[in-house]
Amino acid sequence: MRIWPFTSLVLLVSASTVVCGTSLEGELSVSLRDNFLEPLRSLFRQREASNVLAKFSLRRPSLPDDDVCYIVPGKEETLGNCNFNSTAKTFLVIHGWTVSGLFESWVAKMVAALYDREKDANVIVVDWLDMAQNHYIVAAENTQKVGQEVGHFIDWIEEATNIPLEKVHLIGYSLGAHVAGFAGSHTTNKVGRITGLDPAGPDFEGAHAHRRLSPDDARFVDVLHTYSRGTLGLSIGIEQPIGHVDIYPNGGSYQPGCNLRGALEKIAHFGLVAMNEAIKCEHERSVHLFIDSLLNGEELSKTYSCASSDMFERGMCLRCHRNRCNTMGYDIKKVRKARSVKMFTKTRATMPFRVHHYQLKIHFTAQTDQTQTEPTLTASLYGTSGSVENLQLKGDDKITTNKTHSYLLVTEENIGDLLMLKLKVEDSSSWSVSSLLSKAQSWWNGDTTGSEPQVKKIRIWIGETQKKLIFCLKDHQKSRTSHEATFVKCKETWRKASRRAH
Repeated sequence: MRIWPFTSLVLLVSASTVVCGTSLEGELSVSLRDNFLEPLRSLFRQREASNVLAKFSLRRPSLPDDDVCYIVPGKEETLGNCNFNSTAKTFLVIHGWTVSGLFESWVAKMVAALYDREKDANVIVVDWLDMAQNHYIVAAENTQKVGQEVGHFIDWIEEATNIPLEKVHLIGYSLGAHVAGFAGSHTTNKVGRITGLDPAGPDFEGAHAHRRLSPDDARFVDVLHTYSRGTLGLSIGIEQPIGHVDIYPNGGSYQPGCNLRGALEKIAHFGLVAMNEAIKCEHERSVHLFIDSLLNGEELSKTYSCASSDMFERGMCLRCHRNRCNTMGYDIKKVRKARSVKMFTKTRATMPFRVHHYQLKIHFTAQTDQTQTEPTLTASLYGTSGSVENLQLKGDDKITTNKTHSYLLVTEENIGDLLMLKLKVEDSSSWSVSSLLSKAQSWWNGDTTGSEPQVKKIRIWIGETQKKLIFCLKDHQKSRTSHEATFVKCKETWRKASRRAH
């Protein structure tokens, strides 16, 4: 079932270039009115496309934001005029839907970053603005025609210059990702790679592989999903895996630093216009994650194969055996399997986006099995290069004794080799402070006569280094009356039997 009017309205806000409030509200008003007109499909069929659906601008490293030289299919002299390098890598950057008819600011940043990494490359911006600045449904329909034209352009370039297509890399954002897919499906020979940056969801979610970006469109297809979870009943980016490798940073939904909640609070005062920047932030984060991978190759974000976001959020998927790890962005390791590989990672709010992942496995013991009331756990890590304090551990809502609980802990800074860990337990129930401290004391003091849970060891797995550590309660802290306990490295090593158990 498709609810076109509301979908089109919100997408109009999310993908548009920021303009003055009055102008944008006018666009929204017109869009809302027109989207109720019947039918949009006939509007598309009646609209005559121009002879040129796309233009191909070979940008220069010194002028990444200017179109100074166009390559025209069929006119080989334009290749020489634009200094096309037939032995270098060739990138086609494909924008998404637009309202203003102007390029988004990220296009120039992407061009500059590609030239920063690949000095001799050809970076071509595919300009399909005339076909993209329509109602969303119309623009989505246009992706097939535009993709076919881009595919013919690639065929012509290959024939005219003998470039090896394994060196051709298409990078498409939002609707542009599907344009790249259609382009790849229309070339005579397969291009080397297509990167889909949060491919658009509406009109493509659940569609057959021939009607969207798919693994069949290139030798390798990688996809970044950054806004695939619905807000107000909508999903801007596609949620289903559609590549050889599909990466879901932060679960593929709400990205750090994007204040969606604040935007929703402003709707009552400013209308849907207030959602523009927040939704754009989530959707466009995919672009900036890829740019980050170009500019900060020494700080690559590691991604982890996992069956679900929930499992990853509990730190259960940080092991790299059997090629279960990869890197996010430009330097991704190419993997081709029958089924898409779903991968997850956490990021910071700003560039460089890389973080460090830790799994903490905590076993709470007691003489009798029991369930505690939703405690809040916080951990502080101290290493050879720095420390991070009071990081909340998110896992099961309740702690069950005589059971091992797994938590994911993420640090933005590299603290070096881990030397010490402090664990703090606080309960959200209505216990008195004195009662809480009394209970907390028994957690740490090793009193086996009581029934209160205890923690004697914490097992740690570090995703970035693939190191395993065991930290033991320091001196059993028998005299400690605080609800915070200190753990240091145990002298014994992690037994192989323990490793096989996981």
